[in-house]
Formats: sequence, C-alpha cells, structure tokens
Amino acid sequence: MEPKPITPCLCVVIPAYNEGPTIANVIETVLAQSVVQEVIVVDDCSDDKTWEILQPLAQREKRVKVFRHDINQGKGAALRTGFKHVTAPIVIVQDADLEYDPYEYEIVIRPIFIGKADVVFGSRFAGAGAHRVLYYWHSFGNKLLTTLSNMMTDLNITDMETGYKAFRREVLQQIEIQENRFGFEPEITAKVSRLGVRIYEVPISYYGRTYSEGKKIGWRDGVSAIRCILKYNLFRSRKKWRS
Repeated sequence: MEPKPITPCLCVVIPAYNEGPTIANVIETVLAQSVVQEVIVVDDCSDDKTWEILQPLAQREKRVKVFRHDINQGKGAALRTGFKHVTAPIVIVQDADLEYDPYEYEIVIRPIFIGKADVVFGSRFAGAGAHRVLYYWHSFGNKLLTTLSNMMTDLNITDMETGYKAFRREVLQQIEIQENRFGFEPEITAKVSRLGVRIYEVPISYYGRTYSEGKKIGWRDGVSAIRCILKYNLFRSRKKWRS
C-alpha cells in the first residue's frame, strides 16, 4: 500500500546567529520541501549580514516570517520567540545550517501526520542515514547526557540532544521554555516526558560542522545540559497532556 502523502502542514522554526554564509541556502532548501507550510526565522541579534539577507527573503516569500532580537540571548530564547508565532499543526526545529537535512522532514513528521505520535525525535544514533565523522568527545558527551536524561525521564531515547525534534503544535503550547541557550534540548525533553504524550524516534542523517565552519556548542554547554537535566526532572511537578 502506498503511504499516505503528507500535505503542507509543517512550520519550520529556525534560530539564527551569525549565519550569513548559509542562511539563504538553508531557507531555500527548506522551502523546497512540499510539506512546509511556513518558515519562522529568529535572528538572535547577529552582527554579520544575517538580518540583511533575511529581510528581502521574507518580502519575496509569503511563507517566510522573520523576527530579530535586539540583544543576543541564545538558541532557546530564539525558539521561544519563534514558537509564539506558529500557526501550522506540526512544528520542527531547523538549525540555520545544513547539519540536518530538510529532505528528511517527511521521515521525521510522518508518525505525527498519521496520528501515531505527538512528538518525534530524529536520532543520529539509530542507524540508516549518512553521518559525518567528527569529534569523539562530542559523541561520547551526547550519549552520556542522553543516558542521564533517560534515567530521569524513564524514556529510552537514543539521541536527546538531536536538533530535529518535531511536535504537534498543541504540545508546544503547553510548554513554557525557560532556558535561553542550548539547555533547550534537555528542558524540552524533560517537560515533554511529564505530559504523557506519545513520543517516537526515527533515524536521520547528520552532516556535522567543525568549529572553523561555524559550530557553536562547547563543553560549557555540556555542563549546562547536566544542570538542566537535574533541574527540570527533579524539581518540577508532573503534568498530564490535555488532548
């Protein structure tokens, strides 16, 4: 049987900071995906040409909305701003580079589209897709953080730190994002786990960047992630998702 075709239903939220060399190509690639209904880009007070590139793009393409922070706050803050403006029924986060492949949107959101899932994590460690070979200690740290997170949430996720997380809009509307930087990943995982929603994983590809190519996350963000895992799992009450 042919799989049910996915109609345009996806909002892609893109946090951007000093992504002038890649942002136009990212948006063009995102818009080329037939499932994309809208694109929301939040420029987190870039000091390169990111904002200058975004404005004409938004004027030419009605599906693109752009916002700008007056002060640099971090990825979590940019996502918090972007989520406020979502209208499409499904939401996914896309970094402002092409470490994650927009051509795999259909793979990630299909469990939500067909009514099987409320949240989907795209896993870089579940096999299948191509993976650029890069930093051992980053990979080790990701697995360590995922294990610690799973111990707190009682989930069996393989890639808690993945940049591809997709949500039903109604799920996001029940979550208040507090972290401003990369602590968004363990925070959203902890808060989703307490809602009692249906969480799925699918394998994805990963085309990682080096630091010279613009990668921003560092060891301090790993320490912060441990803090967030403890904070949002040990000191928050359990809620139940309202369907």
